[in-house]
Amino acid sequence: MSAIVRAARVGVAAAAVCAASLAFAHPKLLSSSPADRSVGAAPERIELHFSEKLVAQFCDATLVMTGTPGHGPTNIAVKVATSGDGKALTLSPAQPLTPGAYRVDWRVVAADTHRVAGNLAFQVK
Repeated sequence: MSAIVRAARVGVAAAAVCAASLAFAHPKLLSSSPADRSVGAAPERIELHFSEKLVAQFCDATLVMTGTPGHGPTNIAVKVATSGDGKALTLSPAQPLTPGAYRVDWRVVAADTHRVAGNLAFQVK
């Protein structure tokens, strides 16, 4: 077998492996604003940016105030929307956030139909 034929076969095999890994990739959280474990001013909205386009009707997120003195965790009312390019979730709190600790619990689905979930935390001063 010639070196050219072997190189072509290796190239085809590598392309097939790459295509298969892309087809089975899951959405990953790339960044958020505010960032995980950050401390700062109250954000007007919380943005989660993902590696893949999301299927909006299967995505959701909740905002929980976890650091309320004398009380247990409290769910905060938010409106959840996907971005125009479909790769971000935005949480818009119904009321301004007060000082304290918060956690965002998110659940997303991309084209591969696998549900991926995670969370991040931040603190408002």
